[in-house]
Amino acid sequence: MVGRGHEHWHPDPEFYYAKGGGPMFDMGPYYLTALIAMLGPIRRVTGSTKITFPERTITSEPKFGNTIKVETPTHVAGIMDFHSGAIGTIITSFDVFGGAQLPRIEVYGDLGTLSVPDPNTFGGPVLLKRHDAKEWKEIPLSHGYAENGRGLGVLDMAYAIRAGRPNRAGGELAYHVLEAMHGFHDASDEGKHYVMQSSCERPKAMPQGLVYGVLD
Repeated sequence: MVGRGHEHWHPDPEFYYAKGGGPMFDMGPYYLTALIAMLGPIRRVTGSTKITFPERTITSEPKFGNTIKVETPTHVAGIMDFHSGAIGTIITSFDVFGGAQLPRIEVYGDLGTLSVPDPNTFGGPVLLKRHDAKEWKEIPLSHGYAENGRGLGVLDMAYAIRAGRPNRAGGELAYHVLEAMHGFHDASDEGKHYVMQSSCERPKAMPQGLVYGVLD
C-alpha cells in the first residue's frame, strides 16, 4: 500500500502523522488481515522504518498551507515468517509521490502465482498463473460477497452473537494484527526480529451458496 500521504486531500490530516499514526497503522490492518486469512498466523516479524520527510505541508482545504510535524514513520517495510512456513513481505508508505505499479497482493507457490484483489476495495477478480501456463486466468469465485463487502465483518459479528459462534474478524485476530504492526516498528528500532506473543485461528471461509444478505 503505497501513496503520497493524506495531506493533499484529507480535511484534517495531522493525526496520520502523529504518534500512533502512519501508513502501517492506517492501512496495515486491511492487508495483514487478508494475509492471515490466506496463510494463517504470524510467527515473527522484522522491519525497517523511516520518517522520510520531517515536515509536511497541507494542500487540502480548510487547512491549506499549514505545516505538519511528522512524529511517526511514513515508510514501513516488513518481513513476516508465518507458522505455516510461508514468508511474507509488506510495504506501507506515505512517501511515494509518483504512484506505483506494484500488485496489491501476490502469493507465490510451487505450482504458480495467485494474484488477489486489493483488500481496501473489498472485491475484485482472483487471477492465477500456473507454472506451465503462458497467461493469467481468472478463477471463478466459490463463495458469495465478491463485490463491495465493506462492513461484512460487522454483519458476521451480529450473526455470530445470535448463533453463539466465534465471529471471523474477532478480537484475537485483531490483536494479532495489532501486535504485528507494532512488531515491525519495534524490530526496526531495536535492529532484530520481533517474536509474536499472540496467535489466532485462521478465519473460516464463508459458507458456499449463500443468498445475498444471509451469512449462516
